[in-house]
Amino acid sequence: MQEHRAPDPIADPQGYQRYLLELLGEDDPAEVQERTPAAWWSLLDAAGPGVRARPDGSEWSALECFAHSVDAEVVMSARYRWILAQDQPPLIGYDQDLWADRLHRPVEPVEELTATFAALRAANVALWRRTPQELRARVGMHAERGPESYDLSFRMIAGHDRFHLAQARRALDAAG
Repeated sequence: MQEHRAPDPIADPQGYQRYLLELLGEDDPAEVQERTPAAWWSLLDAAGPGVRARPDGSEWSALECFAHSVDAEVVMSARYRWILAQDQPPLIGYDQDLWADRLHRPVEPVEELTATFAALRAANVALWRRTPQELRARVGMHAERGPESYDLSFRMIAGHDRFHLAQARRALDAAG
């Protein structure tokens, strides 16, 4: 499987889920997520003007990859809490391209995105660490993927981190 070609989350929702879990592997999802902000800050600091360059017309720039990761953290913040607080809540999907087009055109300053991401990520990892193991099995009903536990969702976002950091690095490499 090529690292940069994830299955389509809508056309192949279970394949997408498996792919993100494969990117995580056996690593601790909380540790991966705790390291992710520093990885983003390092990448964005070193990017220079290429941070906004798109590899081609359809691929996201490194900064757009990060903006999407911020959006994912917003969505997952709510999903985690719905799963833990409610009984099998519905978890709606979202169109990442619409979010990118409607919420990040133009992409806001890096400082705004990093502040949002840092605060949400810290809160989400803290929630994970204080949640007893038996409650991590609680599920929500994802509109496209069916039942998803808090544990599964938390692991998937760690794989998601790895995917989009790699995508951002490829965008920067293509920008020169």
